[in-house]
Amino acid sequence: MPLAVALAASTALLLTACGSSDAGSKDNDKIAGSDTGSQEATSSPSASDSAERPDIKLTGGVEDVFESWKTGNATEDAVLADAARAQTAINDAILKGKTDTPGLTFYYQGEALTTSVKWVQKWVDAGLTYTGTTRYYNPKIKLFNDTSAGVSFCADETKAHNKDRKSGKVDRSPASDDSYVLYNTRLEKNKQGVWQTTSGTSVRGSKGCVQ
Repeated sequence: MPLAVALAASTALLLTACGSSDAGSKDNDKIAGSDTGSQEATSSPSASDSAERPDIKLTGGVEDVFESWKTGNATEDAVLADAARAQTAINDAILKGKTDTPGLTFYYQGEALTTSVKWVQKWVDAGLTYTGTTRYYNPKIKLFNDTSAGVSFCADETKAHNKDRKSGKVDRSPASDDSYVLYNTRLEKNKQGVWQTTSGTSVRGSKGCVQ
């Protein structure tokens, strides 16, 4: 997110946690996992899960806003809801400065969990947190089968800013195209009915997201 803050040399910490493409690569709007050859799932509603979800509440003047985050299809909406909760979970971990929050291990698994933990640790090591609002919009979803799906969406970080954890000083550097991010994720449904993010990529400055 603009949440860019200079580290040692010219490195910058941004809220993206799913990994990023090479600087010279082109935007990839293809939903993660859509080339696996899996059969698309039916649109029949899935039963509501009985999972005991962790209570995640962002603090410190931080807010996540999800625009047009429903399709009207029960299964798709369940996937999108957990994709949104995953984003909030990692933001919560950054705010708390902890890599073992209940939200991370609940909504992430496999490669995505490993990447997310490492990302949160970078914020901790840099002595940073953030403040402000992140807007998530233009979600696109594809159901591969009854237990796997792909979700891509954009993030607008123009109103989110890095904050020094000790001094409380906020870095209000001007927003740029890099304040917009394209996320491309894969989710898999576990036995408790939770759609966990298992892998993903992100492209900062994506032309498809810049507004």
